[in-house]
Amino acid sequence: MSKARITVVKRMVNQDIADAVGYGEVGACGLFEDGQEFIQEDWRPPEGFCPWAWSDIHKEIILIRRGGDQSEQTPGIAIACCTDGYKPVVFKIERIED
Repeated sequence: MSKARITVVKRMVNQDIADAVGYGEVGACGLFEDGQEFIQEDWRPPEGFCPWAWSDIHKEIILIRRGGDQSEQTPGIAIACCTDGYKPVVFKIERIED
């Protein structure tokens, strides 16, 4: 099975949503940095990877690693996002052929 490279594409802040529900001040996710890369080689999350984000994007990682494609326009690449509504993180998942 192929490996996968997981790249942090963008960390976002939805302060307007936080304000609307009285959540308070929100900053970008502090667990990742834009451009940060991880290599996923087995069934465990890479060292230091957020467990919540892992749960959210795991199905796309399996799809890519097993040779599937999310889109015909970008074979071997998937885009996925964690489900934190206040400070979501967008990831690019790329198949690494052995």
